[in-house]
Amino acid sequence: MDLLLSAYSNNSDSDDEEEQQQQKQPEPKKQRFSIPSSESQKPNLTLPSTPSLPTPIPGRYVSKRQRQRFDPLSTLPSPLHPPSPFTLTGSILDADLPRSIMPLLKSKAKGHQNLSSIPEKLSVALYGHTKPVNAIHWSSTHAHLLASAGMDHTVCVWNIWSRGQKKACVLNFHDSAVKDVKWSQQGPFLLSCGYDCTSRLVDVEKGLETQVFREDQVVGAIKFSPDNSNLFISGGSKGNIKLWDIRTGKVVHNYNRNLGPVLDVEFTMNGKQFISSSDVSGSNVSENSIIVWDVSRQVPLSNQVYVEAYTCPCVRRHPFDPVFVAQSNGNYLAIFTTTPPYRLNKYKRYESHGVSGFPIKCNFNLDGKKLASGSSDGYIYLYDYQSSEVVKKIKAYDQACIDVAFHPVIPDVIASCSWDGSISVFE
Repeated sequence: MDLLLSAYSNNSDSDDEEEQQQQKQPEPKKQRFSIPSSESQKPNLTLPSTPSLPTPIPGRYVSKRQRQRFDPLSTLPSPLHPPSPFTLTGSILDADLPRSIMPLLKSKAKGHQNLSSIPEKLSVALYGHTKPVNAIHWSSTHAHLLASAGMDHTVCVWNIWSRGQKKACVLNFHDSAVKDVKWSQQGPFLLSCGYDCTSRLVDVEKGLETQVFREDQVVGAIKFSPDNSNLFISGGSKGNIKLWDIRTGKVVHNYNRNLGPVLDVEFTMNGKQFISSSDVSGSNVSENSIIVWDVSRQVPLSNQVYVEAYTCPCVRRHPFDPVFVAQSNGNYLAIFTTTPPYRLNKYKRYESHGVSGFPIKCNFNLDGKKLASGSSDGYIYLYDYQSSEVVKKIKAYDQACIDVAFHPVIPDVIASCSWDGSISVFE
């Protein structure tokens, strides 16, 4: 033990002597690092140095932290690389689609023999969003493309039947969560809206944002006019509804009635009227839950369409009959007429699925004989339009199925999205 103590004491003594000698040594002159120049007449370029730091002594151990302090390049700021608003991850073209699908996509919907075919099995599972998906929409002009709007601030475009990368591109123009997305009837243009209080029109082929429509409210729902594809309607969190013209980027009409947050909007078949659904849970009056508006006169035609104490997160019109359905938080779909006096059908409803506070959406198929709805239990419910009976249940997700959309051309294809961020296509 004495030997160990003496050994350690001798080492410490020698260390002290070395430290004293190092202190007596004169400090080395500070050096300036310069980059040699090939032309003598040009001055030397000097990098920023830290004059307060001594030059390290050769042969002495220098820790990693000290090396970073001695390194003049470590004081330079690192360049920032902001994320690109448009990321091309695949192709939006139909060049690599299977030969079997091309004739189906290019044919007219009416050319199919059975428009009421029921999807049987999962065809494609898509994963790209990191948060819940709020809405999906098929393109009518490029029928192989599906768009999805997510809470992760992005809009994804999917090339569903591509043999390569199915995620064609990602649009990151919004600063916050995206609530709704719609394809234009004029071509590959996407309109989306969200929590950043804007609606944005993007040319998907060029990857460019062509128009930004700003509001003073969160924009929760958008819909193009079936009568004029240059017009679209938007509804937001302050209850304001606006009709926009994409050619000028300006508001054409305002529709104000002290409503609660607008949950959805839908045009009637001729585009002369539209239907709005609002959240009236904060008031004692439920008569403004669903309103039918005159587009040109900017006045409500009826505000007593639905007087039950439930909000309706979705409204959809029938493709041929003068009726529309509303998704009720009472866990059923109610049906109304689109002609005066806009009556509720008290003897018919679609009530096997669940809503449970989720923004569950619904849609009719091509011929209007089937009505599909998402559900809080993760199933897709297919109802017979006439009898209101459940025709089929499809287990799609473990979490809530938020939106469902029938393909605009192929009758037995339906897409859906989930609260877990995934998207599925059934055939």
